[in-house]
Amino acid sequence: MDPEAKPRPVRIGSAAEPPETLATMLEAVRDAAGDVPALIALARDTGRTAPRPGEGSTARLWELLASVTSVDVAAGRVLEPHLDALAILAQSGSQAGFPIGESSTDGAWGVFAAEGPGLRLEATPDGAGNYRLNGSKPWCSLAAHLDGAVLTAHLADGGRAAFAVDLHTPGVSCETPLWTSRGLREIPSGTVHFDGVSAVPVGASGWYFQRPGFAWGGMGVAACWFGGAVAVARDFSSALSAAADKGREPDQIALAHLGEADRIIASVSGYLARTAERIDAGELSGSGAWSEALRVRGTVAAAVERIQAVVAQNLGPGPLAFNEKYGKRMADLSLYIRQHHAMRDDAQLGALTLKGDRSW
Repeated sequence: MDPEAKPRPVRIGSAAEPPETLATMLEAVRDAAGDVPALIALARDTGRTAPRPGEGSTARLWELLASVTSVDVAAGRVLEPHLDALAILAQSGSQAGFPIGESSTDGAWGVFAAEGPGLRLEATPDGAGNYRLNGSKPWCSLAAHLDGAVLTAHLADGGRAAFAVDLHTPGVSCETPLWTSRGLREIPSGTVHFDGVSAVPVGASGWYFQRPGFAWGGMGVAACWFGGAVAVARDFSSALSAAADKGREPDQIALAHLGEADRIIASVSGYLARTAERIDAGELSGSGAWSEALRVRGTVAAAVERIQAVVAQNLGPGPLAFNEKYGKRMADLSLYIRQHHAMRDDAQLGALTLKGDRSW
């Protein structure tokens, strides 16, 4: 758990060694940890060259997301929605008129698609081809720091659609939430209010949720979770090695848990690699994409929680209390993984399985 150790990429099945530019970027992420403007700047720069899902290099994209998150979970939490927003804008087929600069890669983006009780964002046509947003959107991470967002809003006909919006425009106000969690303290997610704010439609009604990229983006989040789990396992291995150097050899329980972590990581890495290949081959562009996303997310979430559990049991309270980097990683990852809806997502997958969407 040496804070000065050179960051290592996380591999997800690619045959070639990661490019040297990734190693350089990971060092920049390590140096920028805790500095939100610096992390946003890195995300913006990375977005100009990063692969997009479904375009032949999905595994490389997921390696990028996992590697960044392995260095700092909060950094992955900044990068992933920015890259997802750029992918959404590209998938929509037309970027003309989007509100941030001359290109979607100008500025820093977020994706705000969550709903909350008592909060509703509505979009109404403005008569000139665009829409006006009125209402409130919850769980808008880093909204006050970003330039633009792809967000979902309700339409008069009962549907929902996606829109691109300039977050600096008059009528946008961002609440600063009371963030009491130890995890992801740099990434507060508050409510944003919109009062007659102009927005550009991104796809037609329902397109945002029906496109295969919706499932691909959900799997990209799982790649981030996986990177966090790899980092926790590396913390465990490093701690055992450090203890052995001081004459305290790991016992059978520690070795068994390290072996279990290795087995889990190898299995999940292979699953992600095969899924990325299927996306690039066009095999997950139809109705089965979301079922596979639920499988991937559930599998990775379970892996993360198991690795966190065995590592915490073995290392005990010491590093949680006195090792800032390890304690931050565990807290950040524990909160991030709660984007997975656990048994509710499994119930959704079970319903699809019962309808015959399965390979067994």
